[in-house]
This record gives sequence, C-alpha cells and structure tokens, in this order.
Amino acid sequence: MSADESVTAVAGGNLERRWSLPRVGEVLRTPESRFAGIPDFPYPPHWTEVGGLRIAHVEAGPANADPVLLMHGEPTWSFLYRKMIPPLVASGHRVIAPDLVGFGRSDKLASARDYSYAHHVRWMCAWLEANDLRHLTLFCQDWGSLIGLRMAAAMPERFDRIVLGNGGLPTGATPLPPAFRVWRAFSRYSPWFPIGRIVKSGCAAGLGAAEIAAYDAPFPGRRYKTAARLFPSFVPASPDDPERAANEQAWTVFEQWQKPFLTLFGSRDPITRGGERVWQVRVPGAKGQPHAIIRGAGHFLQEDKGPEIAQAMSEFIRATPRPG
Repeated sequence: MSADESVTAVAGGNLERRWSLPRVGEVLRTPESRFAGIPDFPYPPHWTEVGGLRIAHVEAGPANADPVLLMHGEPTWSFLYRKMIPPLVASGHRVIAPDLVGFGRSDKLASARDYSYAHHVRWMCAWLEANDLRHLTLFCQDWGSLIGLRMAAAMPERFDRIVLGNGGLPTGATPLPPAFRVWRAFSRYSPWFPIGRIVKSGCAAGLGAAEIAAYDAPFPGRRYKTAARLFPSFVPASPDDPERAANEQAWTVFEQWQKPFLTLFGSRDPITRGGERVWQVRVPGAKGQPHAIIRGAGHFLQEDKGPEIAQAMSEFIRATPRPG
C-alpha cells in the first residue's frame, strides 16, 4: 500500500463487537490504476479499515463544517456525486461520499455468501463511528437509502437532517413495482451485466462514453460484480424477508423523527415514483418541508440534475439550522 493509500481510520475491536462485524473470505481489491483519468472527479480516496475490509470515501470542503453525507446505491459509486460535490462545497459544506463494500474503490468479496443486507448496514455503521461523524445531513438514494436510513435509525443522535431522493425503506409488506421485478430478474439471470450501460439506462439525459467507462472502472472482471448482481435480491420483497423486522424497527424511529426530513424524487423514475408520499405522511419532521419532484430526472437523479439537487439541499440546510 502506498503512502497516499494509508488507512486513516480503523473500526477497532470495540466497534467490531458492537456491530457484530462478520468474518469474510477472499477479498478482491480493484487496482488503483483502473481509476486513472476518471473525469471531473479529482478527489483522492480516504480509507477506513472495517472488519478487515478497506472502505473508501472521498471528501471535500472545510474540515470544521458540519458534514453532508452522500450515500450512493447500486451499481454506482461515489463518482455519482461529482456534479453535487462542487456546489455543496461552494455553499460552505464539508462533503463526504463513501463507496459501499463491493463498489467503487472499496474492497469487494469473492463469495456471494459474504454479502447480505445486514452485513452492509453493520459495515457502514462501523465506518461511520470509526470516522466519528456528527451533525450529519444525509442524502441517500437507491441502496444508499436502504442502508443510510438504517444507519440514521441506529444512530439518530449523529444526524441533524435527512434528504431522501429516489429511495425508501421497504419491509416486504407491500408489492414491489413491476419495473423493479424486471430489474431483479435481469440482475440475477442475465449473462451480460454491463455496469456503465445499466447506469446510463437509469439516466433521463443519458451518459457519454467517458462516464460509462467511469462506472465500469471498479469492476475489472466478473468476480468483482458480485455485490452489484446480488443487491436487487436483498431488497425486502415478501413478509418473511429476514430484514423485515429490522426495517420495521427503523420505521418506528422515523415515525417519531422530529428533525427536518426532505424528499426530492425524480419525475422519470419508474421504480420509486410516488414513493415520497409515505415519508411525507409518516415522518413528523417532513411536515411543512419544501418537498419537490425534480422534473426531467430519472432514477439516477444525481446525474440528471445534480446541481439543482445540491442547491435545494443547501437551501434546506440554511432553513433548518441546528440548535446552537
């Protein structure tokens, strides 16, 4: 490991025990050379060791500012936020965007058995504590919401406000949209799984060749795509799902959540369309907030309307200052 790849935080024994971090088998590590020439993403990685795995994140902005935590979903990585980071920093925020295990620069696992929804929540909760992040504004989308909202429910004292975009916290009690069922079947059975083109299909404005290559960069071979293929099958889709109880418990936290909660959903996302309404009704902190439907934004609204979302977030933060 070179000097610029040194681990800056470690989830030690106490955190490993607190979060019951799993033992894993073979670890795959994407060569850093794969990320050379990534466009419009000049942020060096920071590394946290969690349960024997390296989790990468990028950050920008003043170190003494309250942090904005940007959680990506599947099959993307922190590159997804390259259009949001500069305007958020220009507004005075410290911005932190991690790569989930199995994605981006973070370590990947060779065995499908080492991945689960619960494991990802534990890894990222331990990552958050190891970096001791507080007074957070969370922005989460897609799987970034299934994991990020569980993090907020587990440690609400670390979060000042939440912005949810094209995401949710399903329990399996209600049917999933047909568009998602099609995607889940494709991810499970298709012999062809072109990550960059998949991301492009979820963008209303499309992507250029360089951006498609950037989304392909973390995955130099089939074995590296295991998490990306598995994640759709981890979404709770039936009443007997193993994560139903944990997500229902998280919902009890949000049904008492008095801190500011904002929804920003894309108008052209067939998977999450209409999903904002349940949050506006059930979360007390969502009452009276400037919720918006982002016109012309697909599933990956960060790609289609990144600066617009960043502006809405900055205005939301200014309008909801934390006490003190």
